[in-house]
Amino acid sequence: MQVTSANAKILIVEDDPDIGRLLALTVQENGMTPTVAEDAHVMNALLRSNEFDLIILDVMLPGEDGVSICRRIRSEKTTPIILLTALGEEIDRIVGLEVGADDYVTKPFSPREVVARIRSLLRRSSYGLVNNAGQRKLRFEGWQIDPLRRQLHDPSSARVAVTTTEFDLLLAFCRNPGRIITREELHSLTHTGLAGPIERSVDVHISRLRQKIEADPRNPVLLQTVRLGGYVFAATVEQV
Repeated sequence: MQVTSANAKILIVEDDPDIGRLLALTVQENGMTPTVAEDAHVMNALLRSNEFDLIILDVMLPGEDGVSICRRIRSEKTTPIILLTALGEEIDRIVGLEVGADDYVTKPFSPREVVARIRSLLRRSSYGLVNNAGQRKLRFEGWQIDPLRRQLHDPSSARVAVTTTEFDLLLAFCRNPGRIITREELHSLTHTGLAGPIERSVDVHISRLRQKIEADPRNPVLLQTVRLGGYVFAATVEQV
């Protein structure tokens, strides 16, 4: 089933009851179905028995914090995650992105902003289902990326888990092999709502992508940095 804002199930993990109610009301008023969990324990039970289309996750939670939860969820699921916190320093945003969050919203927030970011992520996570029905798979260095099913398979045909943003970035590179792409262009090509400064946010997601597709992420061969330019995808890409 296509995921749209009209049928999306949103899990809100927030210990402040007022903020939790505000987010739930905002989500509900925009046609989505909210479920609220006040801590990791309740969230874990909900995730075991339900499937959600997106998770809004507060960083400052009692017990297990949001960053740790995000890292754990990301090791098991590709569900889009928006981190929510009162912390506004760049280092905090970057830590969130490094553990696999797709986007980041700081308190105090505008309900309109939260809805916009939710819709952006939902569009991107179901982009292939909605818009790419006629698109063929792409192959590079034995890897295969499927725009329709939004899946990535390694040379052994094993599926590799990637976040919404990582998939969008890789697809943009595969569609523009050998061309230097600036960070600003990547931001535009991937339809992202990347939190924080564009340059640093893109760099963090590129670093995570390299961890998955490069034999030696510290000395990348496929996804190369161009000094003062951006990035270039050095692989040969073919349609399957």
